[in-house]
Amino acid sequence: MQRSFIIFTFAFLSLLAGALYFAARIPVEDTAPSKPAPVAVSDAVIFPAFTLKDLDGVNRDFAEWQGRHRLLNFWATWCAPCRREIPLLKEFQEEQGDDGILVMGIAVDFAEDVAVYAKAAEFNYPILVGQEDAMAVAESSGLDFIALPFTMIVSKDGEFLNAYLGELHRSQLDDIREILTHLDNGDTDTESAKKALDRL
Repeated sequence: MQRSFIIFTFAFLSLLAGALYFAARIPVEDTAPSKPAPVAVSDAVIFPAFTLKDLDGVNRDFAEWQGRHRLLNFWATWCAPCRREIPLLKEFQEEQGDDGILVMGIAVDFAEDVAVYAKAAEFNYPILVGQEDAMAVAESSGLDFIALPFTMIVSKDGEFLNAYLGELHRSQLDDIREILTHLDNGDTDTESAKKALDRL
């Protein structure tokens, strides 16, 4: 009797182990909700809207200058490399005229200091002023505020194309102008322009 019970128990356990083994190999249907497929999004990054005061203390909306390529040059009166590049930016702006690339100075500084400096500098391009607000403009585009000067390149339709960190020189400005001219003429597309600007 005892021997029969042992044999029966062993057979039952063997049968149960076999059943569990095969059950584990059967594919189980996933009843969890499926994750949505990735949605293809455009690489276009529209530069965020912002408002800063000009040299007269009047609020100016960035959208006012829509329709022209823009170089947003972040600078300060206490920044020596910033002051060095201002004459070059003025010269570049003079060459561009009223319908070419627009240089825009964004002073990360006190309004009083900028106003005094501007009288001597005689800017021929728009100057907007802010401290934390100006830094927020840079950071809202996804670029970490590192050091001055730096320049952001925004297309005429408001797309953020790239940024140049550090003091600009004539060669960089000439390259920027050439790349944006090719973009305007349809000789290159936006993504290729972004890559070309990334190599500056």
